[in-house]
Amino acid sequence: MKVGFLQFKPKLLDIDYNLEKIKKLIGKAKADLIVLPELAVTGYLFCNTDELKKVSENPYDGKTAVFFKTLAKKNNCSYVVGFAELGEDDKIYNSAMLVNPEGNVFIYRKTHLFYEEKKWFSPGNTGFGVFDINDVKVGMMICFDWMFPESARSLALNGAQIIAHPSNLVLPWCQRAMFARSLENRVFSITANRIGTESRCDKSLSFTGKSQILSTTGEILAKADIDNEALIFAEINPKDADKKDINEFNNIFKDRRKSIYNL
Repeated sequence: MKVGFLQFKPKLLDIDYNLEKIKKLIGKAKADLIVLPELAVTGYLFCNTDELKKVSENPYDGKTAVFFKTLAKKNNCSYVVGFAELGEDDKIYNSAMLVNPEGNVFIYRKTHLFYEEKKWFSPGNTGFGVFDINDVKVGMMICFDWMFPESARSLALNGAQIIAHPSNLVLPWCQRAMFARSLENRVFSITANRIGTESRCDKSLSFTGKSQILSTTGEILAKADIDNEALIFAEINPKDADKKDINEFNNIFKDRRKSIYNL
C-alpha cells in the first residue's frame, strides 16, 4: 500500500486559494492514502468567532468535501484533510474528513483542543472511530491528541492499522512522541504537519514541519524537513499492524492489566 503526506503552508481564511494550491501540489500523484495537515484549507490563527464561522463548512457538501470527492475519484486515492466543520448543532469543530474514491466521507472531531482553540471550537464528540478503505482500517486523530496516549490506544483497540494524524504543530515534542504511539500500539502513523508562520491579533505562531510516516515499530519510513513544502510517500503492509506479539510470551493487548490501571 502506498501512503503519503502533503506538507505545505496554507493561506489564512482563503479556502479557494488553498484548495487550488492543494490541487497543484498533489496533481495526479498515485497513492492509496494521502494525509494533509490540520485546518489545511483555512489556516490556524483566528482572531474571533465570526471570521472562523465564515470559513466553516458542511462536512458532506461544503467546498472541501466536494473538492476531495472529485479528487479522490479522479486519482483513485483516499484523502484525510483537516477543516473547520459547521456542525448540525451550529457548533464549530476542528475536524478531519476521510474521503475515499467511492465518495464516502467519514468525520472525526478533535477531542483534545489546544490553547486558544478552546475559544473558537467545541470539543469533539465523535470518539475515535475506525473506517475501512479497501479492507484497510484507518483511524484519525488531530494534532494535540498526540499528548494523550489514550487517543492512539483507543484507535488501536478499535482495530486501526493506520493512524492518520493531521497536525498544526508548534510544540517541539510530537514527532518524537509519535515513535512511542506507533511502537506501543504496533500501528503505522502518518503525521501531516504544516510549515510557515502566522502573525496577527498580537500573536505569532511558527509551525514545525517535519511531517513523517512511522512503521509499527517506530521506524521512520519517510520524513520532511522543517520549512519546505513536500509530498512524500512510503510503501507499507497494513497487515503488519495486526501483529501485536512482541515475542512468544508477550502481546501488547493481552498483557494489559486493566484492573490495576487508575484510568
